[in-house]
Amino acid sequence: MLQSMSEIIAYRIQQINDNGHAVQITLVEDVQTEPLSQKQLIMENVAKKLDSDTKDQVMPLLEAILQAQPTIKLKSYAQTTVAITMPKNRYERMGRPQVGERLQVDLKKC
Repeated sequence: MLQSMSEIIAYRIQQINDNGHAVQITLVEDVQTEPLSQKQLIMENVAKKLDSDTKDQVMPLLEAILQAQPTIKLKSYAQTTVAITMPKNRYERMGRPQVGERLQVDLKKC
């Protein structure tokens, strides 16, 4: 039995280029992410590797060391970007979506 691979994802329009005949829409995956600090990632990874007694001793020291470091925000998710070029009349039939609006894209393996 074959299993269908399908994923429907909402994309936010990032850019629109209109040359008069065709319209190119650049879409970015519409995902809300919480930024993670480098300090938070280090603390979590070290905590996973230590037993509770060692953790009680090491974590306060590690936190003090990392406190002096600047906080660098890291994105926790790599977003997918898609560019679609279509005839201008098809773009107009879609309702002329604008930058910042959301579109639904259905990706399926044929």
